[in-house]
Amino acid sequence: MATPVIMPKQGQTVESCIITKWHKKKGDKVEVGDLLFSYETDKASFDEEAKVSGVLLDIFFEEGEEVPVLTNVCVIGEPGEDVLKFNPKTFLEAQKDDISHLQTSEQDVPMETQAKIPGDYSPIEGKIKISPRAKNLAEKLNVDFRFAKPSGPDGRIIERDILKLFESGPVFTSAAKQEAKEIEDAQILEPTGIGGRITTFDIERAKQEAYVEKPSESSGQNVEYEDVPLSNIRKAIAKAMYLSLTTTAQLTLHTSFDASKVLEFRKKVKENREKLGLEDITINDIILFAVSRVLPKHKSLNSHFLDDKMRYFKNVHLGFAVDTERGLMVPTIFNCNQKSLSQISKEAKELIALCRKGTISPDLLKGATFTVTNLGSFGIESFTPILNPPQTGILGVNTIVQRPKEEDGHIKFYPAMGLSLTFDHRALDGADAARFLKDLKELLENFDLLLAL
Repeated sequence: MATPVIMPKQGQTVESCIITKWHKKKGDKVEVGDLLFSYETDKASFDEEAKVSGVLLDIFFEEGEEVPVLTNVCVIGEPGEDVLKFNPKTFLEAQKDDISHLQTSEQDVPMETQAKIPGDYSPIEGKIKISPRAKNLAEKLNVDFRFAKPSGPDGRIIERDILKLFESGPVFTSAAKQEAKEIEDAQILEPTGIGGRITTFDIERAKQEAYVEKPSESSGQNVEYEDVPLSNIRKAIAKAMYLSLTTTAQLTLHTSFDASKVLEFRKKVKENREKLGLEDITINDIILFAVSRVLPKHKSLNSHFLDDKMRYFKNVHLGFAVDTERGLMVPTIFNCNQKSLSQISKEAKELIALCRKGTISPDLLKGATFTVTNLGSFGIESFTPILNPPQTGILGVNTIVQRPKEEDGHIKFYPAMGLSLTFDHRALDGADAARFLKDLKELLENFDLLLAL
């Protein structure tokens, strides 16, 4: 019996994936466990194996195509079996047939009225007149009827106008259609979705480019450069960073702490790691552990700002930035405040490995209530971390520098590690953020006592 293979759903927020490679071709014999195809989300890549044996009867999408999750990708069965009913593109062809049928049935509209349809796509000003049938059809086809050109009596949008819009665009994904309400000129939208559909990313990009002045043609005549398309993960990062800085009120406080006891503890762990079977605990693990213990006392920083309300979390779900070849990723250690230092260290290493292999589940890249990002290994002494909304805080960890201090009448040097806390000033005040840094600093300077808690 012919069995369709669907695009798996990786995480609750993933709407579609891109097929990166087919490992079998149409007509090949496959066994259970054979690698069929590879695919990727915006931050991770996966392989799909055959769950049934047979012959690969048909392939519905080529390499590089974006496929909605849970959509049929191919069919496995016995030679000669009918696969047409499994082809998702058959639905689109059926839509085109419906359109042709409806266009034929509307020949009663006067030709002089049809000739008044303009060719551009700007929303209609004032109150829009649209028939209920046309409105329902627009909803069904995911087109924004504001961009339809009315050809009905008294400037009314009718079904034929919606069908014309569906054929020539713009057509949106369901999510993008909601955001399209902020767009007044559809000409600035460049669709990148399946079948030429406009996605939420296309709308966000259009909004950004609307504020960027385009260079004159002559200015680039003698410039040598290379245009490289952005990867999916870079697009996601760019979108997240832009939204963060344009939708929040960010302020950063800087401080430092005496890292003598942290370094002393780290040294003891390294010396006794094999003998005691300890994890290779890093400075970053220690920071994550300390932050997870301080945050419950500062609930305004272990929260989400949701415009009209605050969501305070009982437990700490700690995100931490990971540098990968594909780009920045932020996995989450859930219920971090309930885990020991050794558990946190072990879980962090597992998440880092998944990120760098590109196989981490999207569900592990969300849900954080606070984030830690560490640039200390790069020698950075101070920086401004960028919030990951709706989180209200992110802690930057800097490198260790030697600083002087007076002790018993003598000047001594100590290892000072910098901390940079960016917070959303809409959610909490500077004094609240300063109190968090003060408590964190005191705990890290007395790290041996923290372990006894």
